[in-house]
Amino acid sequence: MKFAHISLGCHDLAASIAFYDAALAPLGYARGITMERAAAWGTPRGTDGERLWLVAQAPGEAPLAARGTHVALVAPSSAAVDAFWQAALAAGAKPNGAPGPRPEYSPNYYAAFVLDPDGHKIEAMCRTAA
Repeated sequence: MKFAHISLGCHDLAASIAFYDAALAPLGYARGITMERAAAWGTPRGTDGERLWLVAQAPGEAPLAARGTHVALVAPSSAAVDAFWQAALAAGAKPNGAPGPRPEYSPNYYAAFVLDPDGHKIEAMCRTAA
């Protein structure tokens, strides 16, 4: 499945940018867009590719309904999943599933799960050799 973009709300854009810069680097993703109230990682602006956007919640807006949000990012290897886990925790994530095989998903599924600073569930996954 291909997606154009995913947008996640955040309370503190600077803290979320620092988190995603660190957590996504081991997966090969870099921030390409930074705006006053938003930032994006993935393909360059103006292209028709996938992007993960963070959008800062304006003061006075209703609280974010982020508890059900789950984003799965493809990693190139199980080592990259492990590096994502370490980088995300070092950047302030809460653990939500340590790196490891997930045979309940499929025989070669390997993943790690964290909660970002706003409680979004972020997963890094790959398919290992069978």
